[in-house]
Amino acid sequence: MSLYGMMRTGVSGMNAQANRLSTTADNIANSDTTGYKRSSAEFSTLIMPGTGGAYNSGGVTTTIRSAISSQGVMQYTTSVSDLAVNGDGFFVVQDAGGTPYMTRAGSFVPDAQGRLVNAAGYQLMAYSYANGEPAATANGFEGLVPVQISDQQMTATPSTAGNFAGNLPAGATPPSGPLPSANDPASQYTSKTSLVAYDNLGNKKLLDVYFTNTGAGTWQVSVFDQSKATAGTSFPYTGGALASQNLTFDATGKLTGTSNISFTVPGGSALTLDLSKLTQLGTGFTVADAKVNGNAPSSIQKVQIGQDGVIYAQFEDGSTKALFKIPLADVQSPDNLTAMPGNVYVQST
Repeated sequence: MSLYGMMRTGVSGMNAQANRLSTTADNIANSDTTGYKRSSAEFSTLIMPGTGGAYNSGGVTTTIRSAISSQGVMQYTTSVSDLAVNGDGFFVVQDAGGTPYMTRAGSFVPDAQGRLVNAAGYQLMAYSYANGEPAATANGFEGLVPVQISDQQMTATPSTAGNFAGNLPAGATPPSGPLPSANDPASQYTSKTSLVAYDNLGNKKLLDVYFTNTGAGTWQVSVFDQSKATAGTSFPYTGGALASQNLTFDATGKLTGTSNISFTVPGGSALTLDLSKLTQLGTGFTVADAKVNGNAPSSIQKVQIGQDGVIYAQFEDGSTKALFKIPLADVQSPDNLTAMPGNVYVQST
């Protein structure tokens, strides 16, 4: 064994111990770092080939391992944007240059532009609901955008659907005058109610709904724009009915055949009103339930994140809207990822 070989062996031992002490120091220094994964130094023998009867000393080499796949301790916080992964997977983040990374550090806060960033400045990435239900990319980060809350503007949703449940009196008889659908000054009806709908700008539109008996087990429903009614008498309405529909009930009072009425909300969208829960029984006219979707202009009051990773905006009027879907990236061998500054990881090459 040469003098050089002896020195090389000793140096390798000191380097190995230095690596071990370095990982221990890192673990201590990052004991309070969100998403940090403990590192360790694994020792292995380094054997040098010998020649003839000579012995060449080897030494020791180290491999640094990070326990990336280990589950950390989840802590309770008061911030709605603090996230944690319970199980496998990583949040997808990007740096200022747009390069994607993976991380388990879920302590996010809004920056000056309203983007959710962690302590290292990495931006949280998610799929946007701007164009409807997002489709996840199975083998890449395509389609992900930075989560940005502050650019969410006031929103107004036009009415497109509704439902009406109630009872029409079985003992009703047809009126002697013209039906509401005729829009005649002398039009008569059996029962009347009103519904609130919303146009494309979020303006309220009051709709008058008339139910008129036309015979045994048959009725006509007509919908009018209340703003077009004649003062004091309602009929005639300027422009006539938005829609009229005939309804038929069987001997047990259940609705048969057509069970909805469709029309266009003035200044708004096509709306279909579901009438399938209407009955014709031996009691008076009652309204059990009446709902129409849509909402007036409203600004965001707060943001909530569900356990499924969907970020919801809650508006001042109490309505909610899905904004983003936070995905979890997964890899086959998490412990073999390459650690980068800021508790982020990239796939090893």
